[in-house]
Amino acid sequence: MPTITKSAASATKASPVVASLNTALASSYALMANTHYAHWNVEGSGFFSLHAAFQSQYEALFEAVDEIAERIRALDHYAIGGLRNLADKAGIEEFSHPVAAKDFIAALIVGHEKVVADLITLRDTAEAAKDLETQDVAIGRIQWHQKTVWMLKSVLK
Repeated sequence: MPTITKSAASATKASPVVASLNTALASSYALMANTHYAHWNVEGSGFFSLHAAFQSQYEALFEAVDEIAERIRALDHYAIGGLRNLADKAGIEEFSHPVAAKDFIAALIVGHEKVVADLITLRDTAEAAKDLETQDVAIGRIQWHQKTVWMLKSVLK
């Protein structure tokens, strides 16, 4: 069976895209962990709706993290791994203890906005590299996070 190799040109071309994918992967993973933590520890009068919303969000984030990591593998590179490596690259502060529901929501909004910024960088990097498939992944993720930010902000009003 022949060995499939990537050309030097395609490897060089993919590197900035892969770096941006790994950044988006790390920040998405951190946001997923924070959302799961909020799901476990939210309290108060809005418990049931927030508990369910956070579950839906962390499950969607788990699928997104997998999609991003698999895109990296499709480009013949390796996804970043290890909790310390992910945390170092994420740029999202983790929860260290339970907080009031409104504070969970506010912190998750900040996390989603950080992920959106990383995804915009990914989208633009992929566009410059003419990698439409990665650009498509980024655009879909941006839309989901922007919608989630709108919903979370609406809860705080």
